[in-house]
Amino acid sequence: MTIWFATGNIHKKQELQAILSGHGIKIPADRGIDFDPDETGTSFLENALLKARALYRLVQEPVIADDSGLCVDALDGRPGIYSARYSGPEGAGSTTGGKILSAPERNALLLQELGDNPCRSARFVCAMALLLNEDRFFIAQETLEGEIIPTARGDKGFGYDPLLYLPALGRTVAELSEETKNRLSHRGKAGRQIARMLATV
Repeated sequence: MTIWFATGNIHKKQELQAILSGHGIKIPADRGIDFDPDETGTSFLENALLKARALYRLVQEPVIADDSGLCVDALDGRPGIYSARYSGPEGAGSTTGGKILSAPERNALLLQELGDNPCRSARFVCAMALLLNEDRFFIAQETLEGEIIPTARGDKGFGYDPLLYLPALGRTVAELSEETKNRLSHRGKAGRQIARMLATV
């Protein structure tokens, strides 16, 4: 089955393709579709469904959409749903000085805000929606638990991966092989649940 993935992030496409290896995964750019819906939801789940429905209206074929981010306990769950456009507590969900922050800049901002707070617990969260039509959909939400380290480590992955340390492995997410990350990650676990749902439709 060909399934559309509601993202412009090629890293996410590669991860999902590895998880759903029996299906063809397309993203809007593959058909030249300009796809950037406003993420107006107040939760990962709401944003995942919003993106899935927006793309389904354009392609009229099954769509998977996810919304994911990093939730840091000491920051009251920030950056959360604003992870990709984080600009600190005063401007979560916006830009800083009219400039969209790069991933290293967002990482530095998060570390600055967290400071030497001894509470370092955090998790990646992924809500994933499989939309077969406007009225039929499946949802999975998973996490990857860890803690924030004071200095970024690793050059694999993307986003906040260099900051989330997994004590059981002694590595950050950015130090994991692609295979290990897909097995353990929030997106990998949600994707496998979606794959099981796909097998029943």
